[in-house]
Amino acid sequence: MQFNLISFITFLLILGIEIFIGIYIDDSFIRPFFGDFLVIFLLYYLVRSFIKIRPSHLIIFVVLFAYGVEIAQYFNIADLLHIKNKVLRVIIGTTFSWEDISAYTLAGVVLYLIPNRYK
Repeated sequence: MQFNLISFITFLLILGIEIFIGIYIDDSFIRPFFGDFLVIFLLYYLVRSFIKIRPSHLIIFVVLFAYGVEIAQYFNIADLLHIKNKVLRVIIGTTFSWEDISAYTLAGVVLYLIPNRYK
């Protein structure tokens, strides 16, 4: 484990953008697609803040994790676990979407192509 301040600040900035999108944006592209696209970056930089790991491995892990969450949504995991808390239901998600899968995949590819992702 090793704390990475640049990655943590990047995580906080992306978290701020995600919160802004969640509160103020209600459209058919930015909130449903771009928000899911950004969540891959959010998770990547959160993990990079605390764990030193090869970036390509972390990208694969984060994208697979997002796929797993999406698959859990397909099986209505929030309902199966009787989760009533609205914030937790938003974080877990309640609806499976192939568009989300494509957003995660595209974000993983873009993140892989960014040269400074190693910092």
